[in-house]
Parts: sequence; C-alpha cells; structure tokens
Amino acid sequence: MITTERHVLTRRRMLGAALAAGAAGAALPLGLAGSARAAAGSSAGSSAGTGAPVRLTLPAPTGRHQVGIVTLRLEDTSRPDPAGGPGSHRSLMASVWYPARDTGAYPAAPWMSAGALAKLLDAVGVPAGVALVPLTAGHEGAPAQRGGRRPVVLYCHGAHSHRADHTVIVQQLASHGYVVVTVDHTGDALTEFPDGTVLTPNRGMSPADFAYDMGFVLDRIEDLAAGRNPDADGKPLPEGLGAIVDPCRVGAFGWSKGGSATALLTGNDARVRAGLSIDGPMIFQTTPDVDRPFLMLTAVYTPAAPEVAAFWPHLHGWRRDLHTAGAVHTSYSDSQCLLPQVAPLAGWSEAELRGRIGTLDPARAVAIQQAYPLAFFDRHLRHRGGHLLDAPSREFPEVTFEG
Repeated sequence: MITTERHVLTRRRMLGAALAAGAAGAALPLGLAGSARAAAGSSAGSSAGTGAPVRLTLPAPTGRHQVGIVTLRLEDTSRPDPAGGPGSHRSLMASVWYPARDTGAYPAAPWMSAGALAKLLDAVGVPAGVALVPLTAGHEGAPAQRGGRRPVVLYCHGAHSHRADHTVIVQQLASHGYVVVTVDHTGDALTEFPDGTVLTPNRGMSPADFAYDMGFVLDRIEDLAAGRNPDADGKPLPEGLGAIVDPCRVGAFGWSKGGSATALLTGNDARVRAGLSIDGPMIFQTTPDVDRPFLMLTAVYTPAAPEVAAFWPHLHGWRRDLHTAGAVHTSYSDSQCLLPQVAPLAGWSEAELRGRIGTLDPARAVAIQQAYPLAFFDRHLRHRGGHLLDAPSREFPEVTFEG
C-alpha cells in the first residue's frame, strides 16, 4: 500500500532514499527547501535561529520566451495500480511547461508543492524556516504563446525523486520554445495530489515501469494536441495550450533510472524521435535496441561501467557520450545550484558540500545543463544547425567526448 500523509515515514528510511546514489538514483534536492508555510510564500520562521529565512533561487533560463506551467492529474483507467488498493487505477501528477505570453498577471510557480515539501522536510530533519522554496520561471496558467505547434520533450525522474528535480533544464527548454512534460512516477516519487494527499516513495519500480508511464503520458499529450483535456478532474487548461503541441516531434530525457527508462522508451516507442540519458546506469531486464538519436551525459555511469559498455553497441543511430570532469551523479540536476545555497544555512563544511555536488563549479554545471540538452533537441527535433555536439568545445573544456 502506498504511504500517505496518514502514515508515518521514518527518518531513517527517507534519508536512505534521499542520500542513496548509484543505480537507485535518489535525489539529494529532495531535502533542500523551506517548510510548507514557506513554500506557500510565508516569511515566518528563521534560518536555524539566526535570522530571516533565505529565498533559494534557480538560474533564469536563457530563451526569449516567457514560460507557462499547468499541473494535471492523469489517470490510466485501462491499468489497475496494485499499490493503490482494490478498484484503483494508476494516477500520475504531471506538469506541462510551455512558451507563454502575457505572464504578468499569473503567479510564479514554486519549485515543489507545499504539502510534498513539508513531508520531505519532516522526513529528513531539516529545520523548518531555514529556507524558502525557490520560485521557477513558470507562470501558473498563463496563456500559451501563439505561432504554431512546438516540439514536445518528456522528462523522467530518478528513483525516489520527483518531477521538479531537473527544473533548470526543463524551464530552459520551455524558454526556447519547447513544450516539456514532467511526471511523478507514483509509488517511486514524492508527490502531492489535488486533494492534498501526499504520497512518498515506498516501492522500487523498474525502468520498464517508468517507460510504461511515459508512454501513457505521451498518449495524453496526443489528446491535448487533438483538443481534448487530459486532466482526470477536468481542470481548465491555459488558453491555446493544445494548439501549440506537436505530437509528431517528440523527444525524451531522464536522469539515473529515468535515463535507463528513456532508453527503453526511445527504443520501443516510435513516437519518440530522440532520447537523452543523464547518468543512467543502463540496467535492463531486456536491453533495447535504439535506432534513433541518443545522447548520454555521464558522471558516474561512464562507458567504463560494464552495463553502460554493454548498452553502447545497441545504439544504432546518431550517438554521443559526453563526460564532465568533476561531476558526480547529481551534478546535472538542480542540486548543483541549490545545495551551495543551503550549505551555509545547514552548517556544512566545504568538504561536506563537495561530497554532495563534486568538484564541478556550480555555475559551470548550470551552463552545461542549459547548453547541451538544448543543442541535442534543437538538432534532432528542429533540425537546426550548431556544432556543439560535433566535437569538444572551447566554451566547455570540462566536457569530453567519450564516444
């Protein structure tokens, strides 16, 4: 049975999930930001008793488009969810990020919902009021930008993580004209539903389970493009959103286990034209053959890892493996920009911080996150020029071509 807010999540269990690296791919950013009141915008509380809480920040995206966001509940009525009890169907929370217009009257969306954040902070023992949750570049419910259909990119998180974990990349793509869809994999994610129920990670799901979810989400994107509302509760959609979705130009990316799931999705679903794995361990029950463009950004799971080496020959189309010096497993996530802001508030030493984010300079990590995924999807979904993926770049000397 899925753990809900009516059940006690032990600190030991959640810490184990949040701090685990490697194949599980749990996400350190889960323990970053402020309390439920802070997430809702309250200035109450203090920074570990030393003063007012600090508002954490995310780097601004570089694209010319304003960004909108809408959160949806998607229900797969064709598939029972054993973890949900008798008669239940699989229900997923998703966010759609998109190029928007006239955003001034629409509030900036928080990095994570208040209920999910409060449950997380209580589990990992971070003092309430230390920091306020970051605000994103996305404006809730803003009307979609006019001007034709836009390519779609799906995002798949790692184990015991959440759909906000790579917001730096997500809002960067949206600011450059992409529709980006992020999803929480219920049962292996920290997620909050519209009725206020907070679910915490309580079971390990396979990359194939994640890939199945993503295929279902892609079905709902096709509904959206056809003028149907995919929200299970009939939530009103932002003006013009369906008209800008192009279901014929779809890419996908994921981190850790989500990277492995992206490989499965790209290999097995012909609708996905290009896939990007961010430090995926590439552990499968059945290794997929991928005949479409596939990029790997690696830190721990380099071609020297046996599973990655075994996967590489199964890439039959355009392929690259790019490794960043000084990176650790979380270096391509929001951890790289958020954890350095948390460190002085939590009293971490420099060694403790580097143990969490590696030796890669945070500003350089953000620049890499913003540049390489965009270049990849621009090349393979928009057929735009650019040579960043052709050879090592003087602009990014940390990035080496491993394959």
